[in-house]
Amino acid sequence: MDKTKEIAKKEETKVEKTRQLYEAVPAVDIYENEDEILLHADMPGVVKENISVDIDNGTLAISGVRKLATEGAAAYEEFSDLEYVRSFSVPQNIDVEKVEAELKNGVLRLHLPKSEAAKPRQIEIKTA
Repeated sequence: MDKTKEIAKKEETKVEKTRQLYEAVPAVDIYENEDEILLHADMPGVVKENISVDIDNGTLAISGVRKLATEGAAAYEEFSDLEYVRSFSVPQNIDVEKVEAELKNGVLRLHLPKSEAAKPRQIEIKTA
């Protein structure tokens, strides 16, 4: 695939905003183990195509647009289309190239693997 097609394809995946959306901060749980940092962001009603995850200059930015399908004119509305937006500082020990994301049941799960140099290790003691 040449670079022109690849760049054009990336532009198509951007979330289109047709009107001003209400913004909400998604609830997030963060877990850490020896191998990675796990981030779970609650984004109900958002589909994969409307989610954006970017890491740039040490900042992780997530956003997702929840679009509601409606029929007819609303007589009364308490919720409508909504954009979830949140950002985090990313530690330097994260291997940005290996970050993975998955969406299941309205929860965005981000796997932020630690670089090999940042993982804890046992130091072998040598005897003379």
